[in-house]
Amino acid sequence: MRVYLPSTLPALAAALADGEVGPVPLAAYAVTPALREWYSDGDLEELEYAAMAAAARASLRLLAEAPDAPPRRVVLAAELPDEMVSYEPGDAAMAAEGERALVRLGVPVPLEKIASGHVDDVVASPAVRAALAALPAVDAGDEDARFVVDGAEGNELMWYAVQELPYLFT
Repeated sequence: MRVYLPSTLPALAAALADGEVGPVPLAAYAVTPALREWYSDGDLEELEYAAMAAAARASLRLLAEAPDAPPRRVVLAAELPDEMVSYEPGDAAMAAEGERALVRLGVPVPLEKIASGHVDDVVASPAVRAALAALPAVDAGDEDARFVVDGAEGNELMWYAVQELPYLFT
């Protein structure tokens, strides 16, 4: 199963040093039954893109908790056996934006399971900073602030092969 792990650049550096993504439990995003139901007209590629977008939104939340981290969203795509992934369909709260793709991992993800990395280009940093500043207003229901966050999400994440990820830190 393909899962998308939200991260930050400092957390990615730690994962590269440790040889695994952790600590557990890990929140990740995948094509779940709830996502398939919500996006019933989407093919697998579109569904995976929606799951990755949810992981990118979660990465933004991780950045809000790490003010010293560079303002660049990070998502790691991993291929995992189904038994490593726990999905518990929820109620209406789980159906909230992005939560319909939410899964849990109870074990660290070894780097050899990472298929690719997806990282904001440096030029997206101003939009990510603005989105971070707007998050409290979004949480309070401000639709104008939502527009600012959507602006950051308008920046496509750049694709990196696993062997290229260390070069982000040189």
